[in-house]
Amino acid sequence: MSRISVVIPCFNEEEALPLYYREMCRVMGEMSGEEFELIFVDDGSSDRTLSILKEMNEADRRCRYLSFSRNFGKEAAIYAGLKNAAGDYVATMDVDMQDPPGLLPEMYRILQEENYDSVATRRSTRAGEPKIRSFLSESFYKFINRISKTEIVNGARDYRLMKRKMVDAVLGMSEYNRFSKGIFEWVGFRTKWLEFQNVGRCAGQTKWSVGKLFAYSLEGITGFSVAPLSLASVVGVCFCILSFLMILVIIVRTLIWGDPVSGWPSLVCIIFMVSGIQLFCTGIVGEYLSKTYLETKHRPIFILKDSSEEKKGDRHEAASV
Repeated sequence: MSRISVVIPCFNEEEALPLYYREMCRVMGEMSGEEFELIFVDDGSSDRTLSILKEMNEADRRCRYLSFSRNFGKEAAIYAGLKNAAGDYVATMDVDMQDPPGLLPEMYRILQEENYDSVATRRSTRAGEPKIRSFLSESFYKFINRISKTEIVNGARDYRLMKRKMVDAVLGMSEYNRFSKGIFEWVGFRTKWLEFQNVGRCAGQTKWSVGKLFAYSLEGITGFSVAPLSLASVVGVCFCILSFLMILVIIVRTLIWGDPVSGWPSLVCIIFMVSGIQLFCTGIVGEYLSKTYLETKHRPIFILKDSSEEKKGDRHEAASV
C-alpha cells in the first residue's frame, strides 16, 4: 500500500473547504487501496478557515492542518506542505476545485505504470477567464520562455503528483523567493502533462488580482533569468555610443555654423529619455539586488502558529498525566 500526501494551500476558503472535502472523499473512495493524508495549509486566513480545518481534523484523521502566524503567500504554503508531507507520492492542488480532484486516480495510475516521476496538469483553454487576463498570462509564458533556459509550459497549474525523489529535490531548493512553476521544471525529472478544460471556482472569490499576478510574474522572471540584467547592460552601452556620437555632431555643428543655443528643446527631450532609461536599468538591477538581500537574511519561509501535530502532542501529554 502506497501513501499519498495531498498539499492544499488555503487562504480565506471557508466556503470552498466543505465542497472540496466532499469531492476528495469520493476520490479517496475510488482509490481505497491507498493510504491518504490531506495537508491543509492555512495561510493566515481571517475567516473561519482554521476553525473548519480543526473540525475536519477531529472528524477525519486523514485531514491534517498547518496554520501560519500571518499570510506568507501561496508559495510558502506549498513549501510548508511539501516539507510536512510523509507520502511516497505527493500532490499539490488548489482548494477551489479549479484543479479537478477527479484527475488524481489517472495521475497515480500513470506514475505506477509508466516511466514518469511526475504528472502535471495544464489548462487546454482559458474559457470563462477575462480576455485581458488571458492575454497577459499568455504573454508572460511566451516572454519568460524566450529569456529563460527553464521552459515553463503555457497554462501550467500547480496541480501535480510527484514521486518522493522529486519532492526531496524540490525541498532541496529552500530559497526564500520562490516560484514553484519554475522550480518544478528546473529540478528536471520526467513529467507527463495532462490537459483539462478550464474550471471556475466552486465558491468564494479569487485571491489573485492583476497586480498580484504581475508581481508573481516578476518573481518568475527574476528567479529564472538574468536576461534583464544583460538587457540593462546592452542598453547602457548603446546609449553611451549614441551619446558619444551626439557629442561629435554638436562639436562639428558648433565649429561650422556656431549658434550653440538653438536646439535646446530636443536636447531636453533627449536628457529626459536618457534619464528614464537610466532609472529603468537601475530598477532592474535593484530588483535583483533586493532578491539577493532577502536571501542573505536567511529569514524563514514561513512561521507556524498552530498545527494538527501540536494538537496531537497536547492530547498525548494530557493522556500521560
